[in-house]
Parts: sequence; structure tokens; C-alpha cells
Amino acid sequence: MEPRATTTPDETASKGTRRLLPEEREQQIVEKAIEHFTRNGFGGSTRELARQIGVTQPLLYRYFESKEALIDRVYNEVFQWRPDWDRQISDRSKPLAERLQAFYLDYSSVILREEWIRLFIFAGLTHEGINNKYLSKLRSKVFLPVLAEVREAFGIAAPRNAAETEAEIEMIWSLHAAIFYVGVRKWVYGLKVPANLDAVIRRQVDMFLHGAPAAIRAIRAG
Repeated sequence: MEPRATTTPDETASKGTRRLLPEEREQQIVEKAIEHFTRNGFGGSTRELARQIGVTQPLLYRYFESKEALIDRVYNEVFQWRPDWDRQISDRSKPLAERLQAFYLDYSSVILREEWIRLFIFAGLTHEGINNKYLSKLRSKVFLPVLAEVREAFGIAAPRNAAETEAEIEMIWSLHAAIFYVGVRKWVYGLKVPANLDAVIRRQVDMFLHGAPAAIRAIRAG
């Protein structure tokens, strides 16, 4: 970590402007850091980062002891996990197709934002390990539960070994990646995407449910 500049008093508010409370200033720094990292990735020094987001380096260190601490805060701010997603997947009082469509429509409203897509891509490329906890949660809270619901709905036995489990997970990766890639097309490549994204997501879910049960049965058949 580069040497810290000499600590100076917090930036004074201009005449007639209310001085921000510490929690307000901290949130302001986080919001500006999200904008900065979204456009520029996670490279650069804290001095340059502070300049780009409009604060002094000493002030940045007052709220975040290191660049890594700020990145962790940005990550937790952007990659939030909604508690009702688990329920949307597992509520067997509703048909599986309806549940999965509701989940992926809600999920896509979170992940198909510019900051989510670009930060996730940058993190995967330049900040090794930062995505691991999210991908681990994705596996445990989405992939495995969805596959369990598919097997329950279509009367398919559980995987007999790790190889069968991984083969099933590859199937749901295809569904998940197709939705994620809509955001990549828009926010990374600058391409046009369909105006009616809800319809696209519903079709992706329908294709998954039409193909996955037969493919899982084929795995069981060996």
C-alpha cells in the first residue's frame, strides 16, 4: 500500500452549505467510488482514486483504512442478496415455471444494471477472489435449490455422485449465463438488447424447463 499523505482536517463545507454528517460523507464516498470503479475498474492508486471521486486522500483513509476495504464496501453495496429469493425458488404452493420466472425476473432487475455487470467483470479480471463469495452463494442458494425443485417437479431421482451433480449444474449455468450475457451485451459491448427483457427471461426459463428434465434423465440412464 502506498504511503499515506499527511492527515488534514475534513473538507470544510462552503459558506451556506451544511457540513455532511460522517455517515453521509461515508456513503457519498461509497457512491462516488461505485461510479469510479464502474467506469475505470479497480486499478490505480488511492491518491488517484481520491482525486477522481472528489475527496482528499487523507479523508479517504479516515473512512476506509485501505483501498481493499473500500472495494469490499463497494462490493457489498452493489452485490446485495435479496432474502425473498430463496422463498421464490422453494415455494411449492406455486408451479415451478411460475416460481422460476418470478425469481429470474426479480434477479435480472438487480444484476442487469451497468454497475453490477461492469464491476463483476472488472472484479473477475483484476481483483482475484472478490467474486468467489458471490459465486459460492449462487451455487448454494440458486443452482442447487433450482435443480432440486426441477427433480421434485418431474419425479427425477437425486444425483448419485458428484459427477452427476456437476453435470446438472452445467445445465443451470446455461440458463443463468444467458440472462447475465444480456447485460454484458449492453454494458460491455454497447450492443442493443431487446426492449422487452421480461419476455426474453420468460422464454429462457421455458427453454430450460423443457430441456433440463430430459437431459437429467439421460444422465441417470448413463
